[in-house]
Amino acid sequence: MKYERLKNLREDKDLTQEYIGKLLNVTQRAYSGYENGERAISVEALSKLADFYDTSVDYLIGRTDVAKPYPPKCKNK
Repeated sequence: MKYERLKNLREDKDLTQEYIGKLLNVTQRAYSGYENGERAISVEALSKLADFYDTSVDYLIGRTDVAKPYPPKCKNK
């Protein structure tokens, strides 16, 4: 699966693949593989990117066109 939105969001913020790779603790080459669909991306990495870009994982993977993140999960006290 090619993650075009990862590339678009990164470029919109003028960030490099190397910068995002460091955020995820992977090499620039590994991150490039995520954007190009040559490498599977973990749920943990997608979650971290969704938080970083203030969006949802569903938006990142193209399941919705709504960029707004979901509301935080309610915790029972």
